[in-house]
Amino acid sequence: MSHKCCILQKWEDLPDFMRTPEVRPYYNNLDRKRWSLRLKKVFDISVAGIIICFFCIPMILIGIAIKLDSSGPVFFRQERVTTYGKPFLIYKFRTMVFDIEKAGIGVTLQEDPRITRLGKILRKYRIDEVPQLINIIRGEMSFVGTRPELPLFVRQYTPEMMATLLLPAGVTSKASIKYKDEATLFDKAVCAEEIYIKKVLPEKMKINLEAIKEFSLLGELEIMGKTVWAVIGKVAENR
Repeated sequence: MSHKCCILQKWEDLPDFMRTPEVRPYYNNLDRKRWSLRLKKVFDISVAGIIICFFCIPMILIGIAIKLDSSGPVFFRQERVTTYGKPFLIYKFRTMVFDIEKAGIGVTLQEDPRITRLGKILRKYRIDEVPQLINIIRGEMSFVGTRPELPLFVRQYTPEMMATLLLPAGVTSKASIKYKDEATLFDKAVCAEEIYIKKVLPEKMKINLEAIKEFSLLGELEIMGKTVWAVIGKVAENR
């Protein structure tokens, strides 16, 4: 199901759980930047369409490689949460063994036995995220924004954290750059999900909320540039 997300809904049209004193300051800040939000929407859809056109053949080749590497579908789809708490199916290149993946925990470990040989490479260079261009064109995601969480994690949000749902979920963000090696935090953890909820999620949300306060198109372009640079850095490290 496609969600035609509005640029920014009227305050009275927001879901009840978002019309709170904690969310209001973030809403007011974005309300003053509606033109920037419109340009962000146009940029997202235009650039995502161009990238898909130019990289359709590499994407097909990656899909073939995934099928040859392990049994299962090319794409991994999972329910996540985006603007105003709407659920959607996120698209990624499948990086895990298909039959084990379904019963897995909500976070991925660094040496997760579910990850396939090709999957390790795709995840390392964030190539598995490329199919999210489909989500961007469908209006469910943006290039920059809070990474879409599983419903079980969204249920742990504080009232202030709900402000991150004022904008579409993103492919990248300041928080995702800082926590690019997030999986290492869960090594040897008895309960990885508990660590994520109590320690990692609150820290990431502080960064995400600050990003909403400082929202600007130039700032988002800078984040996209840093993300690309981080990926290039990983490639250089392994040459």
